[in-house]
Amino acid sequence: MMIATRYLVAGMTVWAAGAYAAAPEPPPGASACSGCHPASASLRTGVPPLTGRNAGDIVAAMQTFRSGQRAATVMDRIVKGFSDAEIEAIAAWYANQR
Repeated sequence: MMIATRYLVAGMTVWAAGAYAAAPEPPPGASACSGCHPASASLRTGVPPLTGRNAGDIVAAMQTFRSGQRAATVMDRIVKGFSDAEIEAIAAWYANQR
């Protein structure tokens, strides 16, 4: 019984460490996105979800908003506050969310 308990504790420790590593804290600025973008693809809104989307697609969309090539209500103003590195970090984080 003692050996089974040790394996259970060890397994749960590995699982918890993996779960924590898989869900890092969002980078600065990413929390601003959740005000409009739904957290789940199953939610239907006029604003597309970002979770699980290709990071390159998110970066490209943010760059077109920032340059004014894409019409926007507020995204053009929001994205102007982010550096290229911040945009890439936000896009990568959302791409890894499920």
